[in-house]
Amino acid sequence: MIELIAKAKNQYKANLHCHSVLSDGHKTPQELKEMYRAHGYSVLSITDHEVPFNHSNLAEKDFLMLTGYEAYIRPDPSAVYDPYSPEIHLNLFAKEPENETFICYNPSYAKYIHRTRPPEELKRAGSERTREYNLAYIQEFIDTARENGYLVSYNPPYWSMESEETILSYQNCFSMEICNGSSRLSNGLEYNAPLYDRMLLAGKHIFCHAGDDNHNTAPDGSAGSDSFRAYTYILADERTYPAIIRAMEKGDFYASRGPVLHAVSLDGRKIHIECSPAKHIYVYTGSKSPLRVHAEDGACLTCADLEVDKRARYVRVSVFDESGNSADTRGFFPEELGWC
Repeated sequence: MIELIAKAKNQYKANLHCHSVLSDGHKTPQELKEMYRAHGYSVLSITDHEVPFNHSNLAEKDFLMLTGYEAYIRPDPSAVYDPYSPEIHLNLFAKEPENETFICYNPSYAKYIHRTRPPEELKRAGSERTREYNLAYIQEFIDTARENGYLVSYNPPYWSMESEETILSYQNCFSMEICNGSSRLSNGLEYNAPLYDRMLLAGKHIFCHAGDDNHNTAPDGSAGSDSFRAYTYILADERTYPAIIRAMEKGDFYASRGPVLHAVSLDGRKIHIECSPAKHIYVYTGSKSPLRVHAEDGACLTCADLEVDKRARYVRVSVFDESGNSADTRGFFPEELGWC
């Protein structure tokens, strides 16, 4: 039997996309840490725009701070925002908490860093020429970040307005935001499961996660609040920096907007799923007809047992609760499952 989500594994609730007053957010790092800890989270990465910053001083025994920041590249060399133009946003998660390396520093994008320190005080790596919105430059940026100790994730695809062809061209991002809570609130469409399946069908070994991307412009608890809408459960042996990073590198996590996956296992080609109360359970395999179980009216599902077709190109699980919120695993390929 192969445990894709093991019952015995700790599940640490994480927000991997967050903005503070150090860039364009409206809460301090301390306030963000306190509010997420109070809501049952165990891990937070404050990914301010072009502000590499180590917030380890805010960590506690039951709460971990991951060092990271969000980088972006726009067609306009002066980095002016255009709502009708594509762009790319990437989150960089440091494998070591002390790593604050500024990748491909460019003054047009570094308008917030002076709130923390002069950029001259930071370690810098990569070309500092004007950023270029093209595949070659973006790939160079991703690879430079990885070479300098970062895991790189691809941020909200729908909001970014990049074409599917362009997105499929990028290499070496470890994960994609299958849901971005703030963008979903603003556009209603930022649930990117179909795009993720296209990536898997193309043979891309990329994981999926979710994050708030919160800026906290609306009052806490209001209909417009962008906190606590999308998160990631990280499956790790312990809540330590090395253990959480190892889990992220291995893909030991899943995305959620509410439901919890208690266990997912494979015995041969029989898949067993246990979850919080759900209305629908799907197993996607690259087929037009995924495996599925639906709860009858007035009932709910907490488990399912299904047989996976021998032609399956990959396996991933999605469960939906009665509000339409999902939990999504990454794709698992036949070679990982011993089917080759």
